[in-house]
Parts: sequence; C-alpha cells; structure tokens
Amino acid sequence: MEDALFAATLAATAGFSRESWAAEPKSSRVIGPNDQIRIAVIGVKGRGRDHVNGYVKMPDVTIATLCDVDTSVFGPALKQIQDAGKPAPQTVQDLRKVMDDPNIDAVSIATPNHWHSLAAIWAMQAGKDVYVEKPVSHNVHEGRVMVDTARKYKRMCQAGTQIRSTKGTRDAIAFLQSGKLGKVKVARGLCYKPRNSIGVMEPGTCPSTVDFNIWLGPAPERAFHQNRFHYNWHWRWDTGNGDLGNQGIHQMDVARWGLGQTGLPTSVIGFGGRLGYKDDGETPNTHVAVLDYGDAQLIFETRGLKTNDYKGAKIGNVFHCEKGYLVMTGYSSGAAFDLDGNMIQTFSGDGNHYKNFIDTMRSRKMEDLNGEIMEGHLSSAMCHLGNISYLMGEQTSFGRKPSAFDGNDAALETYERFETHLADNGVDMQQSHFLMGPKLKVDPKKEKFTGERAKEANKHLFRAGRGAFIIPEKA
Repeated sequence: MEDALFAATLAATAGFSRESWAAEPKSSRVIGPNDQIRIAVIGVKGRGRDHVNGYVKMPDVTIATLCDVDTSVFGPALKQIQDAGKPAPQTVQDLRKVMDDPNIDAVSIATPNHWHSLAAIWAMQAGKDVYVEKPVSHNVHEGRVMVDTARKYKRMCQAGTQIRSTKGTRDAIAFLQSGKLGKVKVARGLCYKPRNSIGVMEPGTCPSTVDFNIWLGPAPERAFHQNRFHYNWHWRWDTGNGDLGNQGIHQMDVARWGLGQTGLPTSVIGFGGRLGYKDDGETPNTHVAVLDYGDAQLIFETRGLKTNDYKGAKIGNVFHCEKGYLVMTGYSSGAAFDLDGNMIQTFSGDGNHYKNFIDTMRSRKMEDLNGEIMEGHLSSAMCHLGNISYLMGEQTSFGRKPSAFDGNDAALETYERFETHLADNGVDMQQSHFLMGPKLKVDPKKEKFTGERAKEANKHLFRAGRGAFIIPEKA
C-alpha cells in the first residue's frame, strides 16, 4: 500500500521528475565551520515573519528563499531582509520547488498545522534539515512518521517549542526535578487566551494571488472560504487543532517536561465546547484535557473567554508538588513557593531557539537540539489525544459532576472551576450543553488507543492526505 501511495504522489506531482528528491532521497552537503547556511522559510505571513527575524540577525545564515502560497504576503518579509542589509532571496509559491533546490541546506516551516509534517518529511527526504512550527503534526500518525524520517535520513529536526531554549524555564525544570519541592502530583498547563468570535461569513472567491490547491495540500477538498483561510484555519478541524494545539502545545510541552515523562499517558479524557457565541469556528474555545500517568496527572485548561489567572498564570504552567508548587507565568519567568505560599526561588532568562537549531546543524549532534522532534511529536500527540476524546464526546448538561472523575479531586476541582468560569461569562447553564468525552485508554508504546471504543478512536490518529499530498504510512 505504501508503494501505491508513493506512486500516486509521483504521478500527481506534475513538473517534478522521478530523479528529484521525491523519488530518490538525497544527502545534504557537509557544512564547514565557516560556511554560510542557506535556509528557506516556508510560510511568511504570520509566524514565519518571526523566523525571518531570527535568521536575518545571524551572520552565518543566508535566507535564500521565501515560499508562500499567497504571493501578496512577501512584501513585509522582503523588507525585513532588506533592512538588515542582507541579499534579497528568491520567492516561490510552490514548496516543492524548495525541496528540488540543491542549494538549500534547511527549511524553516511556518505553514498552517495541516502542512507541518508533510513539508518536514519531504524536506528531510530531500536531504535538508528542518525547523518546524508547533504543533509539529496535525495528527498522531504523521508526527510519528516525521520522527522516523528524521532518524532514517539522519536529519536535524527542531520543533518550534521555543520555551525549551529559555534559561528561565530550563532552570525551573531543573529545580523541579531536583526534588526540592518533592514529587510532582499534578502538572497543569494553562491557555487562558481570550478569543473573539470569528463571525459567520458566506463562501467567497479565492484571491488571484493564492494557489488554493497547494494551500489545502493534504487536507480534504473544500471550496475557498475566508473564515477557513489566514489564521482562522486554526479553528477548523481540517487544518487546525484549536487552541490546545495552537498556543496550548507550548504549555503542554512544559507540563510533560516538568513531569519527566518521555512517553504518552495511559488514558485521556477531554471535555468542553465552543461556548459564549456562535460562529464559523468548529474547535472548542473552552476545553479541559485530563491525561493520566499513573502516579501523576497532567491537566490542561483552555479558556477562550474572559478569565482571571490561576495562581498568577494565564498562559503558563503550575506544578503542584508534595512540598509546595511552582508557577511559570510566561515563556521564561516563574517562581517556586512552599505550601504556605512563601516564595522560595525565582526563575528568568530568555534563549534563542533558532540559534540552537543552526548550531546543531553544524555539530550534527541530535542531542544538542533543545526541541528535538521526538519531544515535539510527543507533546503534540498529547494535544491530539485530548481533542480526540472531546470529538467523541456526548452532549451533556451542566450541573452534574462527571462520574469519570469520582475519586479524582484535581479533576473534579478543575471541572467545578470550568462551570464557574462559563457562568461568569454569561453562558446560560440551564440551556447550554458541552461535550463530555469518554475516558480513552492509550498504549504509550504503540501510540494507539486500546480497550473500549478503541476502534473508533484510532480512526482519528491518521489521515492519508489528498491527491499529490499523501502522508506516508511509514518513513
């Protein structure tokens, strides 16, 4: 079946020869200590502008190519490069031309989520190193294939979880794992980030500057719709993963890191809804995921409506320990407290995730990557697990404590705050409902669901792709 999918990909990719990267993976050139690294940034409207800003400051890096399916967005990125006194890069609309270019050493991917894995896989097959934005995948399977591809072709692949490079968080995790606060009992990730309604729009006409077929890529065929396009793609399941997979992946990653876990949990429950308004969005704006590691829990809260902080954090993490707690209030700052709330130690300091990637391209030591792709895959997969339980949920009335949380004080307390938060935002608790997902058992080694409803749940782990944009079954 893999060969059939591969053949279909080649047949549908008009203009790209069998002798190209797609048919015969290539090795990259050896980069000397004084060589310029030539990089292509793929996706330059939003997050990609930060990629450009990061690389343009490095004297040993040349941004050789900018790539975007929307040719109208190149201007600001080109100006960034011009203002830095660097040579103007070429601009291309089709990312496959980047893969075909033997002069490109690495790609930096800032596309919508549904393109992250396939673009990274293609690039590594073409002998290029990869920096790929978070979440590194749109589903669990393609993330695993990306990891295996990096291993097979010995590519450096950095996940865009830049908190991994900040001194403040690295010091905080080291303090946490030193045992000074005792064992971590509950790790919380918080995405308290207000999101306004995106409204309701009629289908429109695709701009002439956009190649919408390439934009869709491995996603299902759809008519162009502005509320599925720039940025709002985050809130559609075809292309995004909601705020759990958008902002929340950062804090999910820190929570797992703090727990010292190097695999998936043994079970997951997700619940929530798109509450407080009705619009074209599909993903929940209010969502809780409870992930069980046996002797510790990871609880993630997404709040898209107005909210107060939790122990001083809104977009951050809280670790509840035997002898106190540790709060990260941002990407690089936080503090540890004893059980009485007395501050013990503070943490601060930034880092440079892009430089870490470039330095590792030279060292060729996978362990030098602060956000190595395996870490990105696991944390992204945990977000997907929380979304899958939610998607399989049943319409549930407010006011009744979920039986799945009997004996789980941390989960019950979180559920009670979930209800209070919605009531505070004017949600009619008598007339409204939310989706209560099932407790799904997970086989961490196989990265699949097991037990009751496993067959249904496992269907959410994989999506083959579309036309020329096929996700491989394996590396």
